[in-house]
Amino acid sequence: MSEMKEEQLHAEDAAVIEREKKQFVKMTQTRMSKLIISLGIPTTLSMMVTSLYNLADTYFVSLLKNDAITAAASNLLALMSIIQAIGFTFGMGSGNLVSRLLGKRDREGADKVFSSTLVVSCICGLLILGLGFAFFTPMLKLLGCKDAATLMHAKDYAKWLLVAAPFMCMSFVLNNVLRAEGKAVLSMIGLVAGAVINVVLDPILILNKGLLPFGAGLGIEGAAIATCTSQVISFGVLLFMFLSRKTIVRFRFKSISRKFTVYKDVLATGFPSFCRQILASLCTVFLNNAAYDCGIAKYGTFEGGSAAQTALGVVNKVFMLAFSLSLGIGQGYQPVLGYNYSAKRFDRVKSAYLFTLVFSTIVMTVFATVCAIFAKQVVGIFNVSPMAKEIGALSLRLQCICMPLLPLNFMAGLTYQSVGNKALASLLSVSRQGLFYIPAVLILPEILGLLGVQMCQSVADAFAFVFAIPFTFMFFNTLKKEQAKVINEEKNSKENLE
Repeated sequence: MSEMKEEQLHAEDAAVIEREKKQFVKMTQTRMSKLIISLGIPTTLSMMVTSLYNLADTYFVSLLKNDAITAAASNLLALMSIIQAIGFTFGMGSGNLVSRLLGKRDREGADKVFSSTLVVSCICGLLILGLGFAFFTPMLKLLGCKDAATLMHAKDYAKWLLVAAPFMCMSFVLNNVLRAEGKAVLSMIGLVAGAVINVVLDPILILNKGLLPFGAGLGIEGAAIATCTSQVISFGVLLFMFLSRKTIVRFRFKSISRKFTVYKDVLATGFPSFCRQILASLCTVFLNNAAYDCGIAKYGTFEGGSAAQTALGVVNKVFMLAFSLSLGIGQGYQPVLGYNYSAKRFDRVKSAYLFTLVFSTIVMTVFATVCAIFAKQVVGIFNVSPMAKEIGALSLRLQCICMPLLPLNFMAGLTYQSVGNKALASLLSVSRQGLFYIPAVLILPEILGLLGVQMCQSVADAFAFVFAIPFTFMFFNTLKKEQAKVINEEKNSKENLE
């Protein structure tokens, strides 16, 4: 019996090793445009679907025709960003390390990183859950829920979002490790499954029987329950991919590391993602507060404050859809970079960078052009007040001006993160929000009022684009030097043989 079990384990290991070899060949030899598109499109679709179901929450909530409810849902984007900051830290950290370890053919090391990170991400998700409920009301006020009506609705949404936090954090790890292996389609299946459930449940749980014959009429709490349910289901589907042995990397209890160095490497590699997401949360908080104050100042009513928050919240959701395009393409590019950089295929690294940058810039330009032309119609999809619609249309057009510039800064940060240059990756990750966006939110509204709030995003994108240019040239120079080293080593090796 024990011999049969041992033979079975050997067979399973042999199958995993064979999958690993095939994947290595695919990642280091497939034509670059075909490889990045094949990995990037499923990832992009996954990110877009995620953004779309966030938009679905806002859309169905907006059917209730109450700006305070829509503002509450929009304000909690900051809480979502905090949870995502933890999830992305462990997800991107483990994913980048796994792709590099697989590039070095170190599957046991990859198992250790994955198993350890999944456990610690669950613990951090539980900490978010506990701390969120411990400081519930002060947290929501800090996020921009200032008036009593918005705060009341935010409480109904936030409690379910906190319950979902551990599952969201673990899903980021599962999702990123799947992509690190080059299994972008399996990753997409998990995310799309959750998104479909969310979109199906939204109208059923949110709307009342006057709007939908079988509606439960739970309002914004229904949106939160739909989001929580979808996150749990998405986690279950992603976990199944690993438990059903469809992957190279496997979860093993014996692989959970007791050494701090493993966790330190994951945190250090994922730290740029943490910076990017936590600053995004801070930007949302500052923007919510500035929009509320400037809306009241311009229109002279509390409704003006809620309308401004609602408008900026809707536009931010649309912008996140655009950002997901760039992020999805970039995340499809990362495992290609990790594999080839570790395999010292620097010519392919350069090709991957240039192709991804051009492709994502074209996509963003098309998206920005369409949104700028049809800004009123895009904002008009959401059932917001005429005041909020007016504010939102101008804000969207202003954001579209510099939207095509977004990929360069984002690509530079992802690239340095993937090759292990933690310092430059962190600097580039904080540059857009930390160096440019937050100062813009703090300064421009003081000078230009509500118009200053509306143009903050575009100003930040323009400065971030310029900031990333020298780092891009620096990376290409590094690749040139590394490639020269490889050529010299090969030349010396041939001479020694002769």
